[in-house]
Amino acid sequence: KPAASIVWFEIPSDNIERAKKFYKTLFGWKFDKFPAATPEYWHIDTGGDDKTPDGGLMARMHPQQSITNYVSVPSVAKAMTKVEKLGGKVCRSKTALPGMGYFAICEDTEGNTFALWEMNPGAK
Repeated sequence: KPAASIVWFEIPSDNIERAKKFYKTLFGWKFDKFPAATPEYWHIDTGGDDKTPDGGLMARMHPQQSITNYVSVPSVAKAMTKVEKLGGKVCRSKTALPGMGYFAICEDTEGNTFALWEMNPGAK
C-alpha cells in the first residue's frame, strides 16, 4: 500500500449542469450540493466502497484549471516543504477546512496541480 493515497478529487467546470449530466450519464455518479458552500460546490458520489475516493464539482476558477487530486499526508506543512525541496511549488499554502482538516494546493515539476490533504477534525 502506498504511503500517500488519493482521497478526493475536484473537477472544475464551465457549466455545472452540463458536467453533472456528462458524468452521471457516463459513470452513474450522483451529485449533492454542499448547502453552505460558496461558491457553488457539489459532492460527487462515485458509488464505490469507502476506499474509493469521492470528489467535488465546482466552477472553473481560471482557464488552465484542471482536475485536482488530493493526496493524504500525515502533515501538510512537512509535505509542502518537501514539495519545494523537490523542485515543485506551493500555489496555496496550508488552509483549514474547519472540523475536517487542512489542505494545500501545489504544482509538480511538470506544471501539474495537485493538493495535499491532512485529516484533522480539530482544524480551525
